[in-house]
Amino acid sequence: MVNIGMVGVGSISGIYLENITKVFRDVRLVAVCDLIRERAENAQEKYAVPKLYDTMEELFADPEIDVVLNLTRPAEHYAVTRGALLAGKHVYSEKPLTVTYELGCELVALAEEKGLMLGGAPDTFLGAGIQTCRRLIDDGVIGRPIGASAAMLSRGCENWHPDPEFHYKKGDGPMMDMGPYYVTALVNLLGGVRTVQGVARMNFPQRVATCREHYGEVIDVETDTFLTGILGFESGAMATLTTTFDVYSPEQARFEVYGERGTLFVPDPNMFGGPVRVFLPEDGEVREVPLMYDYQGNSRGLGLADFCRSLETGRSCRVDYHQTLHVLEILTAFKKSSDARAEIRLQTRYDRRAPMQLNPLHGFLD
Repeated sequence: MVNIGMVGVGSISGIYLENITKVFRDVRLVAVCDLIRERAENAQEKYAVPKLYDTMEELFADPEIDVVLNLTRPAEHYAVTRGALLAGKHVYSEKPLTVTYELGCELVALAEEKGLMLGGAPDTFLGAGIQTCRRLIDDGVIGRPIGASAAMLSRGCENWHPDPEFHYKKGDGPMMDMGPYYVTALVNLLGGVRTVQGVARMNFPQRVATCREHYGEVIDVETDTFLTGILGFESGAMATLTTTFDVYSPEQARFEVYGERGTLFVPDPNMFGGPVRVFLPEDGEVREVPLMYDYQGNSRGLGLADFCRSLETGRSCRVDYHQTLHVLEILTAFKKSSDARAEIRLQTRYDRRAPMQLNPLHGFLD
């Protein structure tokens, strides 16, 4: 059993609390901490968490805690993760690893120096949908993958998010917020990325919040909100990726993988389930493929469970920093490429981790 200390009890924490305490059997939540104490108190009461700390430093000092779960805002990821590593704790962080590739490299170097595990979200690629897609690709159903096209199309989050402002500040935006789901799915399906060519724009300098919590408030936009470009994979495949908070679309997620023999329609990578569909010319129509793996519902925390299982058994981790740092470099390369008007050659290399294994006991991992 691995003991978890949670730092940050914001909007994403609810599903983590549910799944850590009710689904995944190899992890135990022993402490919570939030700058807004009431949030931590509510979580402690609802989920019977043994300990509540006023500061993250107090939580880091708890010898009972093995892994710090960093659920703070992206701009705070670096400081929280660094503090936990310095205190000798393994760290699993919400996405992205941090807001710049350079800071991500610092965290990786610190983890290696301390001999600690560092990994993180997103973990949706471990769900039934993306894992079924990987199985189809690995089994050669669509032949050798030669390309992909993915897009996250949205008019923004100010009409529904309880605290939308930070998504329009430096270090955030559609690529850093939603891009991790798409890029993580792409590298797990197609392998590591070698080059990025990107274009980035800010089309609307201000947004007006219409969510209940901040209705009518004006948000000054400090980050690009329309980013698009081309990924060149080590395998020779190519992919286009667009993320935007600027457009109206009836479908937010679009994701297709093109093979020599057919096309795979990948489900929304922000979700764990399907549908998974395939078009093969001999069929003459698109057909839905039954999901082959567990975890079809909202299983956030699945990556944390994999992380902790790796910590206990020594097996390879599917969500370690080799993946999160590679994804971070890709995410930030779009803006760098746009500013330089040049192709960016990545420094990190990535080899796909092992696919999920079927386990008859829900909540236990291989």
